[in-house]
Amino acid sequence: MATHKPQTLSRRRVLHAAAVGGIVLGSPAVLRLARAAEPLKIGVLLPRSGFFATAGQACQRGCDLAAQILNAQGYSVQLMNADFESSADIARTQAEKLIREGANILIGCFESGATNAMAQVCEQRGIPCIVNIGADPKITEQGYKFLFRNFPTSPMLVTNGLKAMGDLFAASGTTPKTAVLMHANDTFGQSMLGAITALGPKVGLPFTIVDTIAYDPKARDLSIEVTKAKAAHADLHMVVTRSTDAILMIREMVKQKYEPMGIVSPGSPGMYDGQFFKTLGKYSDYCITNIAWMNPKQELENMLAAEYAKAYPNEDYELNIGFSFEAILIAADAHKRAGATASSALVEALRATNIGKRVMIGGAIKFDEKGQNVDQAVAAVQNRDGKAVVILPTDVAVTKPVFPMPGWQQRT
Repeated sequence: MATHKPQTLSRRRVLHAAAVGGIVLGSPAVLRLARAAEPLKIGVLLPRSGFFATAGQACQRGCDLAAQILNAQGYSVQLMNADFESSADIARTQAEKLIREGANILIGCFESGATNAMAQVCEQRGIPCIVNIGADPKITEQGYKFLFRNFPTSPMLVTNGLKAMGDLFAASGTTPKTAVLMHANDTFGQSMLGAITALGPKVGLPFTIVDTIAYDPKARDLSIEVTKAKAAHADLHMVVTRSTDAILMIREMVKQKYEPMGIVSPGSPGMYDGQFFKTLGKYSDYCITNIAWMNPKQELENMLAAEYAKAYPNEDYELNIGFSFEAILIAADAHKRAGATASSALVEALRATNIGKRVMIGGAIKFDEKGQNVDQAVAAVQNRDGKAVVILPTDVAVTKPVFPMPGWQQRT
């Protein structure tokens, strides 16, 4: 009985087959196409537990939907998820772990301290990272070569947020003369305070900040701080908050019958979070946040909103979802153009990013020499009937602003 030896592919046989098929193996285009078939492994580093868990879980939903939608459109991404438990120290170790396990690029982190930790690890390891959310201006002032941020810095947030206040007063016909500022004393809150102090006079605010009150965002009682704010007798109550402390603050304001003209944030989270609405009910209404927000005039935003409503009908659709989606989009776009997962190719592609069809309000996504997307815009978002809606600018607004706000006991 005849036996057959298994055939092996010699170099000559491979070259012959390539020639017959009309393929030149030495062609860079062929090699690029071969590499592009390899999925981009994205390490997603978020606070899915701990103090910032609510926001971190929202960001995760945005990333998950982005992978689903973009892969269906011909991109090729694979998420590697990690939880840094709302601790910057854990963020550092988790970033290192993701890179060891094969992540080609990292995305994170929501909290600026953790984002700085991730950026340092990526710089040391030569891995590109994209900041989905994180406003501390220092993040893009360290000379990092591998970092790209598609989120406004706190000075950008404050500049645009303070300007939006002027638009609010003009639209409502009511202008406060004085204000008190309550702010969290974490990394984000301090950077916002610095920006408000420096940029307020340049923007030309029509009111004077008569008192500034700092507090620990992890505090369980803000009665002393609210008492101090009330004693200032200011027309406007400005805030830089997170979610839990924003709830404590409003509860204490209701309890103390402290009723300013309005409660406005020049660019911080908290007052548009789902838990804020669920916990406070009617007392959550009429708060205003001037913040980067989704653009309902963009086709991609409409697609994301529809898919989000189907996948998470009981969860709020807000900026954490939008910016997290765009972070995955930026990575996927760079990978598709680079045709590779190598860091050098991804960084080169990221520097050339130019994405006009996006989700958030603002111009095309591009990065300057520091890795910052500078073409950002804000919307004035007011809480109305248990949800956040755009009231300004008028070209994307869905309703008109209510200012001054009704008193606590005048609400039904």
